[in-house]
Amino acid sequence: MSGHMLAADYEGVYELKLVGDVRLTLGATVNDYLDRMFRDPGFKAVLVDLSEADSIDSTSLGVVAKLSIRAAERFSYVPTLVSTRPDITRILTTMGFDEAFNIIETPLERTAQLIELPRLASAGEDELRGQVIDAHRTLMSMNARNREIFTDLVATLETEPRMTGAPPPAVSLCASR
Repeated sequence: MSGHMLAADYEGVYELKLVGDVRLTLGATVNDYLDRMFRDPGFKAVLVDLSEADSIDSTSLGVVAKLSIRAAERFSYVPTLVSTRPDITRILTTMGFDEAFNIIETPLERTAQLIELPRLASAGEDELRGQVIDAHRTLMSMNARNREIFTDLVATLETEPRMTGAPPPAVSLCASR
């Protein structure tokens, strides 16, 4: 299943739900929504729901991690992340997300009407590379283990000649149902 993103906001409280196979292709959509969210002067809270994610790649995790870092810097706020799948929760805790988010492992009762956000056009090759590098640097900043895991990938992306139309590599952190 291809990944997609649902969202809702009500009076400064935001919810993002990432569904299916969450990959780099959702990066522009997620980044655009986060930028709008953080520009909201009435921002109060954000919740990220991964309960229906089948898999999530490292680039997408870097974007989610950046959400927590930005919320802490701008609002002194720790976001909530819902992960009901033990395999995805294990990836999150291994990567240090339990220090950047309040992780809830039980499903939410729906209170907000979520709408699917339209997928934004993919960025150009250089912009995609920059997004991948930025996402992985964010993951590296979380802890020494992540720094060790992603240092070679980031170094390769920074020194590799222009790519030939293929998306930049990411570490697959897939969980299969």
